[in-house]
Formats: sequence, C-alpha cells, structure tokens
Amino acid sequence: MSEYPRLFIPGPAEVSQTTLQAMVRPMIGHRSDEFVALYRELQPKLQALFATKDPVFVSTSSAWGVMEGAVRNFTKKAVLNCMCGAFSDKWHDVSRRQGKSAAKLQTRWGKAIDPEAMERELASGKYDAVTLVHNETSTGVMNPLRELMAVIAAFPNVISIVDTVSSFSALPIEKDQLGIDVMLTGTQKALALPPGLALASVSQRALRRAAKVSDRGYYFDFLEFQKNHERGMTPSTPNIPLMFALNTKLAEIFTEGLEVRYARHRRLNKKVRRWAHSHGFTLFPATAHASVSMSCFNNDLGVDFRELNKRLRERYNCVIDGGYGKLKERTFRISNMGDETDQTIDTLLTQLDDVLANIALPANVVPGAVDVS
Repeated sequence: MSEYPRLFIPGPAEVSQTTLQAMVRPMIGHRSDEFVALYRELQPKLQALFATKDPVFVSTSSAWGVMEGAVRNFTKKAVLNCMCGAFSDKWHDVSRRQGKSAAKLQTRWGKAIDPEAMERELASGKYDAVTLVHNETSTGVMNPLRELMAVIAAFPNVISIVDTVSSFSALPIEKDQLGIDVMLTGTQKALALPPGLALASVSQRALRRAAKVSDRGYYFDFLEFQKNHERGMTPSTPNIPLMFALNTKLAEIFTEGLEVRYARHRRLNKKVRRWAHSHGFTLFPATAHASVSMSCFNNDLGVDFRELNKRLRERYNCVIDGGYGKLKERTFRISNMGDETDQTIDTLLTQLDDVLANIALPANVVPGAVDVS
C-alpha cells in the first residue's frame, strides 16, 4: 500500500504513473533547440484543446500567477470581479492588492453569476475588464459561460478573463467561438498533472490592451510571453519536467478522443450524484449550474467527515474532501476529473458505502440545504 492516499479531492487530482515517469527524462536546456522543439510540439495540441487560433503561453506558476498577471496586464480603468465562492471571491482581493480599481459582482455561495446582473454592471461604463471563474470548486457551481460571454460581447472595450482551472479538458470550452480574451488554466486539476504550470491563451485585442498598460511587471507580462513565444521559448526558466509530462498527457487526451473524454466526465459525475442522492445527500448548487468535473453536496446527514476520511484512509488509502472554507463540514466534495474511470469511481463509492455503514451519525438530523449568508 502506498504511503500516500489516492486523491478524490477537487485538486490536486490523482497523477498516473505514466505521467510521473514522463517527468524523469534527462534534462534539456531551456534555450536549446530541443526545448524549442518541445514547446512547438505542445502548441497545436494546446490550441486544439483551447479551441483557439491564438498562442497558448506556458507559465511556471500556479494559475494564480497568471490570474494576477491578467488583471495587471489588461485593466486600465477598473475590473469587475464576478464572485460566487472562495476562489472567485479571492480574485477581488488579488485585484485590490495590485492597486487596481475593482468592484464586486457578488452572488450568494452556491448560486451562479446572473447574466442580467453582469449586464447592469457593465452598462455603467465603469469597467474595462471582468474576471470570471467558470467552475467554482469551493461550491461546485459551474457558471453559465456561454450566456455570460454573450453579455460581455456587447461591451467591446471590456476584456474577459476566464479561469477554467477545474473545467478545462473536462468539457468543451470554445475559446474563440465564445469570444474569451484570456482563458487560463492550471495543470493540477482536470489535466491530472502535478501542480506547477499555468496555461493561458490570450487574444490579439487583449495584447493590444496590454501594450497600453505601463505597470505590467515582468514575470507575468503577457507581452514578454508573446515575444518569447515567437521564438519557441518562455520568458523565464520553465519547469521542463512538467512540460514533458504535459506533452505525454496531451497525447493521451487525443488518443482517448475529446468527445469520449467529455462523455466520460459527464458519466462519472452522474454516477457520483446518483450515489449521493441514494444516501440522502443533496447537491449544494442548483442542478442546472452544477459542475461536471466534481460535486459539492450538502452534509444532510451530519457526517463527521474528518472521521470518515480517517477511516477511508486507514481502510482503503483514499480520501475525499470535507468541504472548503466556510462550507467545511457543512458540505463535502468528490472529484471525478482527470484520469478517473468507471472502475476507480465504482471502487470509491463501494468503499464509501462500507465506511458510512460503520460510522455513527447524529440523531435528529433534519435534511436540508445549507444556509450560507
């Protein structure tokens, strides 16, 4: 048995041995011909996955690096931060810390961003950038991206910055068709790679905006990314082992086939939901706006998830998530993203059945949705 548990949490996702082995290849210089070949080999696969003709920049950072950089690069006037959970809420704090004029479009945790509310805010003319988390893993909410992008399209001076960290490659996201200016992701969630790389595809109009912003910094200056991209390089020393792993993962994704991959995520997600509902747990978000790469459920039965995870790890060497932030213990989350299969999910659900059958539940628990103010 491994020293470390198998992860069914909303990130980092479980990483396969094939992916780990891809990282132990001999090192190459990041200004070498070999690196240029690797970088350029990644591009058409990444562009196909992003559904874009624009370059895809590779940043050695978490997604938060390019999330912060995007606000810094593309906001001249003010940024509207769409907030519906812990990570989208944090983006407002990040914007303010950079000295940018920033405002909240806040919705209650568990609710999706309302396109009409966004339209009212943007109609004020105050903003030239807007941030949105597509799949808010703290609450299991998947925002209505197509409807929200249709709203933004009516405001040609507003640059859209979209975090797809936990949805990228789990379902189709047509960057160019939707009109997304900055689409970014990280490696550690639906891509099922270790943490440490962020990917960002940036429109030409967004780069033109960046050229008018004087305080872009350096490490996350998207014009530096573009300049180096043209030479098949990155501005700073990249994480080369992770790029080897990314190349291997992309080959796996296209061998499986995108439609097959998307269908697998939908199928496994439904399987987890059916299991939860059969035990009396309800979804925290509305079904219409629930994630397809993970699920967030109300803790309707009052389960002690610290105890459940302790037993799950002791008996089966795996873990789920007992809720995030102010939802800790009031909700729980199960991931079906990345490399999960029918077999791995079926095994987990059987193991959860066993642990739940042998754990004490509080008396007089009244099932119902969690009230989050």
